[in-house]
Amino acid sequence: MRKFLITSLLLATAGVLAASKTAPAGRTHPYVGMWVTADNHIRQELLPDNRYDEARGTRASAYTGRYEVNGNHIDYWDDSGFTADGRFEGDVLHHGGYLFYREGSEAHRNAVSGAAGSPGTASAESSR
Repeated sequence: MRKFLITSLLLATAGVLAASKTAPAGRTHPYVGMWVTADNHIRQELLPDNRYDEARGTRASAYTGRYEVNGNHIDYWDDSGFTADGRFEGDVLHHGGYLFYREGSEAHRNAVSGAAGSPGTASAESSR
């Protein structure tokens, strides 16, 4: 019986620790998913556990960290130590001097069709 109680306690503790790494209940937002520049050079996935994973060109996971959304504002804390922020306007994210689009949205399709020479769609690296 004692072994059963200890095992139960350990499993419950592990469950609490796992749950603490996910977004708190009721703190969901409509921006989870993939956000991309019109030229597809930068791909930023906002994960439901308030983590993000950003690829640049062929470099997968170039930047990773946590984020928090408050209304249409997003704050980033990168694992390497820098911070950034951005602003959502529907299916467009203004972040780091770039325009990101919700992948597959009408805004994304419009940006892709007009990407040549459009401001905010350059594939040059930002200052980070």
